[in-house]
Amino acid sequence: MANKIPRVPVREQDPKVRAHNFEEVSYGYNKEEAMLEASRCLHCKKPLCVTGCPVNIRIPDFIEQVAGGDFDAAAAVIAMDSSLPAVCGRVCPQETQCEGKCILGVKGEPVAIGKLERFVADWQHGDQNTGAAPDGFSACSGAPIAAPNGHKVAVIGSGPAGLACASDLAKWGYQVHIFEALHKAGGVLAYGIPEFRLPKDKVLQKEIDAVKALGVTIETDVIVGRTVNIDELFDKEGYEAVFVGTGAGLPRFMGIPGENLSGVFSANEFLTRNNLMKAFRDDYMTPIHAGRKACVVGGGNVAMDAARTALRLGADTTIVYRRSEAELPARQEEVHHAKEEGIHFELLTNPVEILGDENGWVRGMKCIRMELGEPDASGRRSPVPVPGSEFIVECDTVIMSLGTSPNPLIAKTTPGLERTRKGGLVADESGATTREGIFAGGDAVTGAATVILAMGAGRKAASAIDAYIKGK
Repeated sequence: MANKIPRVPVREQDPKVRAHNFEEVSYGYNKEEAMLEASRCLHCKKPLCVTGCPVNIRIPDFIEQVAGGDFDAAAAVIAMDSSLPAVCGRVCPQETQCEGKCILGVKGEPVAIGKLERFVADWQHGDQNTGAAPDGFSACSGAPIAAPNGHKVAVIGSGPAGLACASDLAKWGYQVHIFEALHKAGGVLAYGIPEFRLPKDKVLQKEIDAVKALGVTIETDVIVGRTVNIDELFDKEGYEAVFVGTGAGLPRFMGIPGENLSGVFSANEFLTRNNLMKAFRDDYMTPIHAGRKACVVGGGNVAMDAARTALRLGADTTIVYRRSEAELPARQEEVHHAKEEGIHFELLTNPVEILGDENGWVRGMKCIRMELGEPDASGRRSPVPVPGSEFIVECDTVIMSLGTSPNPLIAKTTPGLERTRKGGLVADESGATTREGIFAGGDAVTGAATVILAMGAGRKAASAIDAYIKGK
């Protein structure tokens, strides 16, 4: 029986080798491994995996095609609902979404849905695919593209929410123009996720090119709110609706003494220097400081990314997190990889002061031990300081990875656009904001979340924009 077949493991770089390079950690499945893993699927009558996916990919359908060896057909199935399968197959938390709902996971290992999605996308983008698409059909769309309908929509931000929204609208015949503030498209996918998890040229750029192949225009180096404002997009450039998918790029700090010392970074800045500005490459002049000993404060995926990046840049790196390992919000796979590579963990520990030398550079971090008390609003047990337990961690670099908030620029330059107490744009479930014709989704609304949740919000907003324009 299919459910008696053990989950097919994924080949990876040796930890001792990959700790010194920025090449992708996972090699992914080959053809034979993918087909064997796909054969494990039970094809449930009511597939819970689909409901567990924020964009509702038809998972059993594409897996059935993989099991039968028709990878182009599998790609077409995925593309009906996702414009970024190679990205999502790598960075989505499948264990809490689609794979977390898999029936096989109740008593054993769930089907490796994410690894199969990655395989299909890589196959579609690779040299193995020689099939030609018919006229009016896009490998990105999985369905015929509608004829141009004469309506213009502006999308602000080329991250996962913006790309997903733009893709759906383009398939329905809209003229879509994406405005990106940075010099490269991709948003957090380009600046926030390291090369060893998401290769930029080999993977991300191909996904972006597939979106552009739908007819989407992407214009970089445009800061909406400075270069141009939303009212000008409506009044002077003729856009009928605007989608705001600007993400959450405003870093948070602890507010403790010493955070202004040289050698203290936000994870946002540290990763942007390395990922977007290629500081890890000898042929780029981007400065970056990993130091001899680095401490990364936080326990999420971004903290793991920053710690593993610092390690590869030569720093002896430690994660400092105020709760226990059981409460780490990062993916289990990322924590496992970090440990394999030699990252140290100081758990139940919280910084109280960053110490500097006579030249204003970090020389250490004063911390206090914590213990877990009663659960807080998130359901996790609240950390409580242990009196008299202060100690000093030696380090010359501190990277704060405490989450991010939406940038307030667009709200401040757009009358009638309201924000929540936490800085996100006020929007209903469809993405409609407090200003007619303006829609929003992803981290710009919720604060920092996952790639696939942002994509889901982008797709919902695309449907709402379509209904709004048709109803005018």
